[in-house]
Amino acid sequence: MGGSTASARPADFAEVRDRTVAKLQPLVRIPTVSHIDPGQGDEAPFVAFTEELARQFPLLHEHLELTRIPGHALLFRWPGASADRPVVLMAHIDVVPVDEAAPWQHPAFEARIVDAQLWGRGTLDDKACLVGIAEAVERLLERGFRPAQDIWLSFGSTEEISGDTARLAVAELRSRGVEPWFVLDEGGAVAADAFPWITPPLAVVGVSEKGTTTLELRVDGRGGHASTPVRMDATARLARAIVRLDASPFPASIPEPTLEMLRRIAPHAPLPLRALFGHATRLRPALTRVLVAAGPEPAALTRTTVAVTTLSGSPAHNVIASTARAGVNVRVLVGDTVASVVAHVTKAIHDKRVTISVVEAGEASPVSPVDDDAFRLLESTIAEVFPDAVPTPYVMMAATDSRFFTAICPRVYRFAPFRMTKAQRQAIHSYDEHIGIDDLGDGMLWYQRLIERIA
Repeated sequence: MGGSTASARPADFAEVRDRTVAKLQPLVRIPTVSHIDPGQGDEAPFVAFTEELARQFPLLHEHLELTRIPGHALLFRWPGASADRPVVLMAHIDVVPVDEAAPWQHPAFEARIVDAQLWGRGTLDDKACLVGIAEAVERLLERGFRPAQDIWLSFGSTEEISGDTARLAVAELRSRGVEPWFVLDEGGAVAADAFPWITPPLAVVGVSEKGTTTLELRVDGRGGHASTPVRMDATARLARAIVRLDASPFPASIPEPTLEMLRRIAPHAPLPLRALFGHATRLRPALTRVLVAAGPEPAALTRTTVAVTTLSGSPAHNVIASTARAGVNVRVLVGDTVASVVAHVTKAIHDKRVTISVVEAGEASPVSPVDDDAFRLLESTIAEVFPDAVPTPYVMMAATDSRFFTAICPRVYRFAPFRMTKAQRQAIHSYDEHIGIDDLGDGMLWYQRLIERIA
């Protein structure tokens, strides 16, 4: 890992890096796992985390105003010279559960350093962002620095389960009349091998994110003994519905942020594709076909996606199910809506005996501006710390807490300032999550430079 030029790093970079790593390690060791089922939750790790955070960042806790959000979330205010254009920097405390059967190379909550990598659950999602922000503030406070604008730090604790802490933080800011200039949360990264045929890393900044919607498909039947099956019982009818849905992908199109991404990477594309990407708007239909053919990741940029994630039927091997259910995870592309999703699924399944219910409705987030001072600030800070990367907007396919902040701010961006390989990105929510220690140092310096440059 690594790759920043020497000029982008201070002379004492190793010391800066090691100090940041040493603060992240004890926080990764605290298993702040969030569970959808409240009965499985354990508050003790979250209490321990906030206590450890105070030990690791004493100046931050001494000089910033802290509001505790119910659920162990934290909202800090760093008073600036002005409150005209406040900025919100976000991260989250909680992590997803660890599959004990997964083949982790190093235990998920031991935070070991091996081969210049820090291994553990939360190293990328999302404690590195949290520590990067907090350490940047701590270092600036040591220098007596005062930001030009109020800086708010919003550290949620239920992001992984779409819980309430981000909504409550938004409500708190609204009650104080805070209208942020921009909001920055996790999201994109300095991603290697992010796009087919492009060699330089892409510093992808999410300017929107797909909506997360959950549907349930349900079929009811008579059920009975497995020794006397009937044709097209509940399970078979549900299976047919799933196959029909799988065979009916949503129409492909390219939203404006993706067109802008293609225009920006055009100079780095192979010659046959350079003109195609460079004239993305005029050649949108052809580009859509190229992305669909390029693999699942590029294809997901072009359409609303559907994945059947849960199945349930009979409680026993010798019983025919009286009710069969399938959970469907939908990621709603900018331009589509939950209503249009339900209409598409209904038409694709074409069976009135299959009941389609919306369990969770999440629309795509509004698109934040690119031709704007806030985005240009992020872009120029990326160029300073990661000079080899190509800054570009994109539409996030995952969900973040920042989607709730669109209610109070039109400029919501999603970027984690860390270099990530494809393998690292695949490790998020999976096994072998890890971050390069140099990359952690670079990311912290990026946050520091961002705060210093806010005017």
